[in-house]
Amino acid sequence: MSRLAGPRAAAANLVVRAEPADAPPTGPRYRWVVLSNTLIASLIVSIDSTIVLIALPAIFRGVGVNPLAAGNTKYMLWMIMGFLIVTAVLVVSLGRLGDIYGRVRVYNLGFAVFTVFSILLSVTWLHGGTGASWLIVMRIGQGLGGAMLLGNSTAIVTDAFPAGQRGTALGIMNIGFVAGSTVGLVIGGVLAPISWRLIFLLSVPIGLIGTIWSYVSLRDIGERRAAHIDWWGNLTFAVGLIAVMVAITTGIQPDGRHTMSWGSPRVLAEFAIGVLLLIAFAVVESRVPEPMFHLRLFRIRAFTAGNIANLLSSLARGGLQFILIIWLQGIWLPEHGYDFSNTPLWSGIHMLPLVGGLLVAGPISGMLSDRFGARPFATVGPLIAALSFFLLARLPVDFPYPVFALLLALNGIGMGLFISPNRAAVMSSLPPWRRGVGAGMTNTFQNSAQVLSIGIFFSLMIIGLAGQLPQTLDHGFVAHGVAPATAARLSHLPPVTTLFATFLGYNPMAHLLGPHVLAGLPAHQAQLLTGHQFFPRLITRPFSQALNAAFTFAVIVCVLSSFASLLRGGRHEWTPPTPTSP
Repeated sequence: MSRLAGPRAAAANLVVRAEPADAPPTGPRYRWVVLSNTLIASLIVSIDSTIVLIALPAIFRGVGVNPLAAGNTKYMLWMIMGFLIVTAVLVVSLGRLGDIYGRVRVYNLGFAVFTVFSILLSVTWLHGGTGASWLIVMRIGQGLGGAMLLGNSTAIVTDAFPAGQRGTALGIMNIGFVAGSTVGLVIGGVLAPISWRLIFLLSVPIGLIGTIWSYVSLRDIGERRAAHIDWWGNLTFAVGLIAVMVAITTGIQPDGRHTMSWGSPRVLAEFAIGVLLLIAFAVVESRVPEPMFHLRLFRIRAFTAGNIANLLSSLARGGLQFILIIWLQGIWLPEHGYDFSNTPLWSGIHMLPLVGGLLVAGPISGMLSDRFGARPFATVGPLIAALSFFLLARLPVDFPYPVFALLLALNGIGMGLFISPNRAAVMSSLPPWRRGVGAGMTNTFQNSAQVLSIGIFFSLMIIGLAGQLPQTLDHGFVAHGVAPATAARLSHLPPVTTLFATFLGYNPMAHLLGPHVLAGLPAHQAQLLTGHQFFPRLITRPFSQALNAAFTFAVIVCVLSSFASLLRGGRHEWTPPTPTSP
């Protein structure tokens, strides 16, 4: 009995069609049904990843927790990061399950899981730390549903569209995901003043419609093959990546008298455990017959270069929103007459040009990459983003808004030029039965880089502020009647507290000074210290230096992303191996 030559041919014998024989036709109309459904999934997951950022003060008031009180910072960070961490950790495993059991099946379940946890979030009845912990756990459950959707949506679109239309389709879907993160800021700002529960209820009708629609209309038309689940790989990867993500989250929090915790034994131990487990994961994956994380896919040049470029681009993009929010809420908006409590909503509105740039460049670059290839667009895009970061760093802190909006749009155009062609090239380079795990690997790089980016950007900001902010605050307080001893004590509090207060829309000086100190000052001095002008003007110089450090990092990684894209080669489409004679 003859054998097919090569491991690919052997694997091909195990590949099966997921679509039953009596399934409805999957022509051009079906492709757009797939795209519209997965676009909704991408939007709702992306919106929910950021919608809580603006709504955190209302959410914590609803459960009776002060997020800035001693020991409560962890609740705020995990409300933000928990969702991102669980999607980063599980998206590969769930993409792998889609390759084995059917992508549409796992995707449909993802919609249902996402909807159930959205309901549980909105009906929270607990208060205090217990209520905050409940919300964090439910957010993690919501992230599980999001990981099911993200881990399979890209592969489902890739299966449905031919190579000549794939860049356009993935461009629309992925730009929807990126744009949703900024749209979520605005929606959160609109709904939070009405009721914090609406933040989570918003996802329920959309999730119900998506669940029913995907169940009725989508079919598994991709190729899959039976395989055993790589339990040891899943375990070492999940625990190792969680340990690294937890270390990043812990590292940006203050530790005693230190501004951050990066050198603490706990953070070092978490990093060490995470790195050792990820090394063990790589060893496991190189030895098991059916690995979760197919290291052999990195032999595909377009896949490897595209993922490296994606990781670097996500490092530049992930922390950008946080930096811009703090810039707008802490300095620019108050100086232009906005009350601190209204700055979260208006910061989202002022960042909409970023979405505009993405929406313009993403679909267009996707269509053009279908014709001319991904490399020119994925190479030029990060360079345009790097230019925008370079110019943003040279703006005065109290900038003219039209120039700021133009640079945000330029950044969105650069990112949009990169995202769509890069994702299409990565997915097209994969064999059909590896598209689920390949999409999961790509999403893992992207989501992990976003969490890491938040840690890096926050750390650079805190380091920059720690050098000058204490002295600046001390002189400012004393000049306005605060006792020298009190001024010295308050000025040496960790800068992260001031950043978080600004980020949440609290009056940073009112929070820092507290009612007891303010009550002991003359009324006009207390009013001046907590007014719109004092904090922005006080923090402008140290903040400017911190901002330059963050944007310089973004420029460097964008240039490196462009170089990685240049190395991807000119051919991205996977073709089956030519059969050989027995």
